[in-house]
Amino acid sequence: MRLSVPRLVVAGLSGDAGKTLVSLGIVRSLARRGARVAPFKKGPDYIDAAWLGAAAGRPGRNLDTFLMPDEAIGAALATAAGDELLVVEGNRGLYDGIDAAGAHSTVELAKKIGAPILLVVDVTKATRTVAALVLGCQKLDPDAWIAGVVLNRVATPRQERVIRDAVAAATGIPVVGAVGVLRSQARLVGRHLGLVTVIEHPAREEALERIADAVEEAVALDAVVALAGKAREKLFADAAVPVRGEPVRIGVVRDAAFSFYYPENLEALEARGAELIDVTALDDEPLPDLDAIYVGGGFPEVHIERLATARRFLSSLRAAAEEGVPVFAECGGLMLLARELSVDGRSYPMAEVLDLSVEQTLRPKGHGYAVGLVDRPNPFFAEGTELVGHEFHYSHVVAGADAERTVLSLTKGEGILGRRDAVVKGNVWASYVHLHARSSNAWADGFVAGARRRATDAAETAARERHEVLGGRR
Repeated sequence: MRLSVPRLVVAGLSGDAGKTLVSLGIVRSLARRGARVAPFKKGPDYIDAAWLGAAAGRPGRNLDTFLMPDEAIGAALATAAGDELLVVEGNRGLYDGIDAAGAHSTVELAKKIGAPILLVVDVTKATRTVAALVLGCQKLDPDAWIAGVVLNRVATPRQERVIRDAVAAATGIPVVGAVGVLRSQARLVGRHLGLVTVIEHPAREEALERIADAVEEAVALDAVVALAGKAREKLFADAAVPVRGEPVRIGVVRDAAFSFYYPENLEALEARGAELIDVTALDDEPLPDLDAIYVGGGFPEVHIERLATARRFLSSLRAAAEEGVPVFAECGGLMLLARELSVDGRSYPMAEVLDLSVEQTLRPKGHGYAVGLVDRPNPFFAEGTELVGHEFHYSHVVAGADAERTVLSLTKGEGILGRRDAVVKGNVWASYVHLHARSSNAWADGFVAGARRRATDAAETAARERHEVLGGRR
């Protein structure tokens, strides 16, 4: 795959530098001018990617050199073919990776995709020191292509003028924008895992328009587009095309409580023949007839009162699992399948698919990449399969965890118990590790295969029952 579309990576010196504000503002401003912008988020981040997607009016996707082989990154970028601009929001600081060498950092991704970097710098109570910081980023890696700078949280016109002059003199890099302190307060509301999710925000369009107004006023968008147009052409190997099989019905529990789904995961299921049926855990409606169920992550603790009283939904989920319907649950999904979930010292009943007691915590119990080896029988993966994903959970299992019932041995990550993860019961898989379909084909292949086995078994059972009824009538 040949990548030639104009593209830009928006990076910062650290977390909370203003990357999301600037990225959202650029994407929405250009989109409302009529440009077709493809938004991406570096790293395994559901929330920022969804906000970028909302700003662009199309799915926000993830790029991650740890989770994805090069051909998968190329396949993700191929979705932007024919677009006018590709915008990637970085994560943490420009050089922050998994080790002291900065492996898998934002700068490494930028180099891999041949993109110039727009560096966002928080200039609170600083002037010429900002030039030193930009110069340091420029010099640390000679291959780092920092093409422009945006100043964030500028207090006065004098401060902006001094910083612009100092950065130009020290680095030669143009300052293409300066967002004032008041304007930067157009930021979105956050909580323990990051921003409030797109699906939950009561006025997301108004918020995005406000951010776009702030950035359009403060940033020279034409200069940003010109920088993106200097991106270098890159070649990526073509990814394998999955085989589409007989159709199956997979229910996706998708609502304000469970919204963490990579677009590629859903697309990977559809590419293999799955019809995705959106269902909600919050309206207390029983599940329809399904061949498999997918429960992603999210914020069940925030919606605990409604979840705990959705007895018809919870009963139907438990019944489906008991009948052998394959269920794949990640993080928040694990919490839903538990016997109970404790929030703020109060215990609430959940679906009781698994005999686990889960407690919500104030601090993260698992945060970062996860690597594990499937070492026991399970419904979806061959033994010996390596899985690469990530975890970010403010909860832990406090009762019912049994290492003998887990099937994933972690070499990186925390998991459920003693660096083990993935509780399996019948055709149910529940883990704290989130998997990305582009990390390997094993997840989508295994999940759809499980759904297809269930559909075949159900069809054979129905045919046998019909035969018995007809036979009885004779």
